[in-house]
Amino acid sequence: MIALILKLTLSFFAVMNPLGNIPIFITLTNGYSVEEKRRNARKAAVISFIILTVFLVLGKYIFSMFGITIHAFRVAGGILIFGIAYNLLQAKHSSAQSPHPHEQKEAENQNDISITPLAIPIMAGPGTIATVMSHSTSYHLEKMISVFISYTLILAITFVLFYYSTAIISKLGQNGLNVISRLMGLILAVMAIQMIAGGIHGLFPHL
Repeated sequence: MIALILKLTLSFFAVMNPLGNIPIFITLTNGYSVEEKRRNARKAAVISFIILTVFLVLGKYIFSMFGITIHAFRVAGGILIFGIAYNLLQAKHSSAQSPHPHEQKEAENQNDISITPLAIPIMAGPGTIATVMSHSTSYHLEKMISVFISYTLILAITFVLFYYSTAIISKLGQNGLNVISRLMGLILAVMAIQMIAGGIHGLFPHL
């Protein structure tokens, strides 16, 4: 179980890319006080946790409602995650994990970025949800617990990084963040290919 938790934790870290999201957080909270920044980071982490837990618990029923098989979802999720990985390899933010301009503008007008775009799509984006659901639909208790522990740990790490974001980015610099993003992108690309391969094998077992 420990090995599975480590594997899943690495996967969620690569998908969420908390270090790479620090510049986005700093941009979104420009002009906020330290307390406001930390309050938004805390609220976003809690909301993301609730969203991912809902998909973890109800993933099987969501699949049944729409007539989706886990194998088809793995292929689609793998393609989506590979797209995120491709952008990370170029030290770019994926559009699936980044706020659209209208979302950012709306958040600035409402002075509340914790739900959109911070929780969705930055922390609990499509890639993260795809990872949760692809590992949870079997309803194997040990696997579900491992998934729960893994994304909870990464959300906690993300919160801490956002909490101390100003100090971290001043130490690492943009180049340091780009190096980490490329490393996470490489790892994520391999995981995406593995997910796609498993999905194709499930859809076409005689291949």
